[in-house]
Amino acid sequence: MIGTWEMAMEGMRLVEPLLAAGDPVGQAVEAAVSAVEADPRFDSVGYGGLPNAEGEVELDAAYMDGDTLGFGAVMGVRRVRSPIAVARSLVGRRTDCLLCGPGAERYAREAGFAEGDLRTERSQARWEEERQRRDQGGDAAATAQRYWGHDTVCMIGLDAGGHMGVGASTSGLFMKLPGRVGDSPVIGSGFYCDSEVGGAAATGLGECILRGCLSYEVVRGMRDGLRPQEACERAVLAHMHSLRRRGQAIEEFALIALDAHGHTGAAGTVADFPYAVLSQSQALTLLHAGGLTLPD
Repeated sequence: MIGTWEMAMEGMRLVEPLLAAGDPVGQAVEAAVSAVEADPRFDSVGYGGLPNAEGEVELDAAYMDGDTLGFGAVMGVRRVRSPIAVARSLVGRRTDCLLCGPGAERYAREAGFAEGDLRTERSQARWEEERQRRDQGGDAAATAQRYWGHDTVCMIGLDAGGHMGVGASTSGLFMKLPGRVGDSPVIGSGFYCDSEVGGAAATGLGECILRGCLSYEVVRGMRDGLRPQEACERAVLAHMHSLRRRGQAIEEFALIALDAHGHTGAAGTVADFPYAVLSQSQALTLLHAGGLTLPD
């Protein structure tokens, strides 16, 4: 299993015995992501996630089954305690596997998924501080500089039977416009998984990642014979070159990958990108990828 950011360690530590016992990869990935969603210390995911511009916590999540290429995703849901669980429950449907807003919330409610206030005193205090700053004439564009908070938790898993799955969950950008959705619940951009080849997932500024369909590009690279590290680096550099040719800013983003043989990789534009790796031959470890740059 591989996961984004240091917060992934918490969920992966929890499911390490499940993987060792041979539990299905889908259960392990969901449990690992859910653990991060439930922890209020992580203010870019789930309970305690930082609110949108109106003070509401809106969550996005997705899961993809690498065996069937089936996926499920929810966008912009409020009061849903574990959006990854809701997303995974949608996998296997012929239609209605991608739900948003009130419709997704109604589905979760009727299916019996836990609901509750996602705000914490800490998250509300951060929102109130930012709201007051803006009311006093503060620049909204400065929020991203004051808070690096688009840290999606992504997990890619491979079990002993060769089955693969990928999950992602996020509360998105702090002070985003209500209804804003980034790459995380969008297949091909925020995540992609094919058990015959491997899986990939993305974290960072969603608007930038969406423009390159980056997770699919990583899996395509592995299908072409590249190892996960090479595939991540190729996708990142190609996207950077594409943006530069068009005179567009290169934002912060990062990619992780796991192939069908258990090899891992990670790359991005983030100067120091921590990611967690767990395998049969390697205990749970936090690794770091340096940011890629283009020559002047």
